[in-house]
Amino acid sequence: MTATVLPSVPTPFPPYTLRLPEGDVIPLVCDSPHSGVLYPDDFSYALPFEKLRAGEDTDVQVLWQALPSVGATLLAAQFPRTYIDPNRDVEDLDAAMLADTWPTPLSPGEKTRLGIGLIWREAGPDARVPIYDRLLSVAEVQNRIATYHAPYQAAMREQIAAAYERFGAVWHLNLHSMPANSYEGLQIKSDHPLADFVLGDRDGTTAAPEFTNMVAQALRERGFSVALNDPFKGVALIARLGRPAQRRHSLQIELHRGLYMDENTRERSSGFNALQNALTEVSRDIAAYVKSQV
Repeated sequence: MTATVLPSVPTPFPPYTLRLPEGDVIPLVCDSPHSGVLYPDDFSYALPFEKLRAGEDTDVQVLWQALPSVGATLLAAQFPRTYIDPNRDVEDLDAAMLADTWPTPLSPGEKTRLGIGLIWREAGPDARVPIYDRLLSVAEVQNRIATYHAPYQAAMREQIAAAYERFGAVWHLNLHSMPANSYEGLQIKSDHPLADFVLGDRDGTTAAPEFTNMVAQALRERGFSVALNDPFKGVALIARLGRPAQRRHSLQIELHRGLYMDENTRERSSGFNALQNALTEVSRDIAAYVKSQV
């Protein structure tokens, strides 16, 4: 059953949930940075709530809920990415959205150009509806960073560091879902349909090819189509964490929302349980691979 999501909830609330490994611990740290559905009451957005919700990776952490049972850690944001995106660097910010001058240098990238940087500019099924009818103060953006973004980043660093210190290696999965119109949203022309799963390793730079290929094979064995780095290569988190030469592997996994939800209502579809069961099997395969490497 799909849980009710409210347009606003009282703050403060914990910025994330953290599920630690059950049983034998393995150096597999997973995170879902975009599945949060607690909308802070100081958001003050100006578009219809249902359009704003199009930014959610709704239920991703539920689909992958078996990960702790195979020895992995699972971190999930509780706040929505449209409020502040924990998968972006603090400098990836649009100065034109601010009422005053940001105190340090900014470095807006492609995501900011598309309106989905640290602070989202637009949302909706076609990502064309302005979120705000006002400029944001520097103070409120800094508060979002301090209250939500920074604690999430710190929790991720802590879990990665602990796994690496204990095992001398770590594998990280950055878990997402993608809308059916992902190519259009990214302003990419494609002559083929969106795959069921897209694995992003920034063109082989954030994870060993053996690991990426193993995850791809596990998904294909369950009947899913898989693409590599097309159209999602991975952004700030995996770029920062992935250092294969140091046995630090970071892989982004995007799954097609059409596999498990109605994108218009965000209700779980009849395929939800089957996908969850398949990802439980994939989780076991990934855990077996990690165990074989340490």
